[in-house]
Amino acid sequence: MKQMDRPRTQVLLSWSSGKDSAWALHRLQQDPTIEVVGLFSTLNQEFERVAIHGVRKQLLMQQAECLGLPLRTLDLPWPCSNEYYARIMTAFVAEVVAGGIRHMAFGDLFLEDVRAYREQQLQGTGIQPLFPLWGSDTTELAQTMIAAGLKAHISTLDPKKLDARLGGHEFDQTLLAALPAGVDPCGENGEFHTLAVDGPMFLRPLAIEIGETVTRDGFVFTDLLPVEPTHAQCG
Repeated sequence: MKQMDRPRTQVLLSWSSGKDSAWALHRLQQDPTIEVVGLFSTLNQEFERVAIHGVRKQLLMQQAECLGLPLRTLDLPWPCSNEYYARIMTAFVAEVVAGGIRHMAFGDLFLEDVRAYREQQLQGTGIQPLFPLWGSDTTELAQTMIAAGLKAHISTLDPKKLDARLGGHEFDQTLLAALPAGVDPCGENGEFHTLAVDGPMFLRPLAIEIGETVTRDGFVFTDLLPVEPTHAQCG
């Protein structure tokens, strides 16, 4: 009698909408012992945009459809204190555990304090954090992403570190060549954030248009827009 396969580990992935989350998804999908069962994202409730990345909620929802995965959004007030954020996440984690999931994955690369914070927040909750990209050489990782067909556009950048004219630019070899010395090729230190629109983790590409670029709160935001008609459309 053939031995039954062991059930795969169900994983919920923290989803920023950007290239690192997308590549974390790809890595997880390559592991035959893991099943990514969904995504979760935090949104700025006032502007209905992804926290930090500034991506419109409408595009985020379309992106999840293009990935073929359910998405849970968590609304955060603006401004949002660390205490309130922790309270929202604690309630969400309890809900996830009650649903039978025991693993959450994050696309962090090398920031020790960020990883330590996540581990501390999940300690004793019944959730084990996973970091599929942890310790990656970001110079090599950027090249690997691009070579594999991952496509993304800059949605937010820090003008103190990058030329504001790079807002909306595709994450490609031209961008990497334009990055000043000391800027991480994957933007892990907050130099820039992206919206992923295509790649091996997508069922079909997400169609977007590049909109207006504005400066707000010391950061440059490029409004990435869904292609009309505004109904969910993926390429």
